[in-house]
Amino acid sequence: MKKREYKEYKGEQGVQDNSSGKGNVLHSLFSMHSLALLITLAFVVAEAYALWYKGDATVGLVPLALLVVWLFVVRLETGFLLMTLLTPFAVNMALLPGMELSMPVEPMMILFSAIFFFRLLATRSYDARLLRHPVTLLLLASLLWMAFTSITSEMPWVSIKYTLARVWFVTPFFFAAAHFFKDHSRIRQFFWAYAIGLGVVIFIATAKTLGNFSDLQTLHRVMKPFYNDHTAYGCVIALMLPAAFYFIFSHSMKGWRRVLSLALFAGLCIGLFFSYCRAAWISVAGAIGVYVLIRMGMKVKWMVLMFGLGVGLFFVYQSDVLYKLGKNQQDSSYTLADQVKSISNISTDASNLERLNRWASALRMWEEEPVLGCGPGTYQFLYASYQRSYQLSTISTNAGDLGNAHSEYIGPMTEQGVPGVALVALLFLTTFATGVRVYRTAKDPHTARMALAFTLSLLTYYIHGVFNNFLDTDKLSVPFWGFTAVIVALDVYSEKHNKPIPNEKTRTISGTPADLGGHADSPIEPELKG
Repeated sequence: MKKREYKEYKGEQGVQDNSSGKGNVLHSLFSMHSLALLITLAFVVAEAYALWYKGDATVGLVPLALLVVWLFVVRLETGFLLMTLLTPFAVNMALLPGMELSMPVEPMMILFSAIFFFRLLATRSYDARLLRHPVTLLLLASLLWMAFTSITSEMPWVSIKYTLARVWFVTPFFFAAAHFFKDHSRIRQFFWAYAIGLGVVIFIATAKTLGNFSDLQTLHRVMKPFYNDHTAYGCVIALMLPAAFYFIFSHSMKGWRRVLSLALFAGLCIGLFFSYCRAAWISVAGAIGVYVLIRMGMKVKWMVLMFGLGVGLFFVYQSDVLYKLGKNQQDSSYTLADQVKSISNISTDASNLERLNRWASALRMWEEEPVLGCGPGTYQFLYASYQRSYQLSTISTNAGDLGNAHSEYIGPMTEQGVPGVALVALLFLTTFATGVRVYRTAKDPHTARMALAFTLSLLTYYIHGVFNNFLDTDKLSVPFWGFTAVIVALDVYSEKHNKPIPNEKTRTISGTPADLGGHADSPIEPELKG
């Protein structure tokens, strides 16, 4: 065969092969479309049957559930952000008798944790530096102690469920998040995902507040069903405030983004004010005070010493202090001045009296089991018999349906003994010290600012934790453990100076104020992603 004829022959063959390939592709697409159509029809028929004969529309949720599974398998980080966005809108639902889950977020957390652990075992690609970090080690030790005290618990099944819930809270929003936050842009995305959801809730709650200024009890309920009460609502707003302030001046926030940051910060301030949550106000004031000390260059050990000295002086002069506090008769009020005055009222304010009643009951329980405690999550079911009639308030109950020990420190001490509260305190202190160290040693000034902002955000919760505890809920666990992961990721992945930068003066970076961490002698370097 001649060369020219051979080329023509091969060309014809190529056309035939190509047309055959197209036919196979079309056949495959037709098969896929047919399968999708059949599945869709099956769901439509099932939904119609459920609605007509059962009056139940839950079958329609199956396609959404399958979509979420597909998203977590294909794009785990996108699923992480979706969970964060949905958390402020989640509501508690009783799926089974005696079992409530925050829908739809908690099932998503469980699925995410399972996929994350599977990937971790399959790829073994998790950064060992994150696992060796002191904050991670303390968190793992706390989880192990919770698991151990669940075995010795007075109500083992309650404790096991409580411990499992803590696992599916920290797995996505600490262990996975710390890995994701190697890319600083993910930190910004995580913050804004939660902030957008919270901003919508604040808008709704504020709109409901406008016509009820004279009714304090109504003001305490305007954030339902998204947040159980005004204390959790105020707590999460306080937690977001310092980080929101940082993003106003962040190098990445320009033009409309900076306007959006200003709007968010203003909305948070309005929400904090109308939350009428005194503990949240105290936590923000405390964070501002600590910020001043950090900017003055005070070391963490001196801050801890000052705090310990203050606690010691309280116990030395507690009789005089309690006598003066007992003279305060100002109850909670919708006016700001009266609400501030009521903070120290321990004689007639029902909320303060009930908190003291819960603390006293918790201490009596702890005296019986000082090492192992009564078991994680069991306090609210057991404390009724430890109450004393002379300490009861008008809102006291024996039903165990109005919350727990109202303290992030006394609660673990009662339920997990001295080791439990020691691990919690060490975890908080180590995270705070890590954040301050990153702020003072990071070469990149924007990284330093971010570390300080998120450290102050966490500090608001550490202070608020004296009066309430919310880490058994998804609403606070998501931002709290996420912000903790931010501190760990910045410590592991940021480049640092050998010695801390002195804080004798500030510097303006890219035309923005250096209020949140400008360095005196550090070179101006480009900001990392985000």
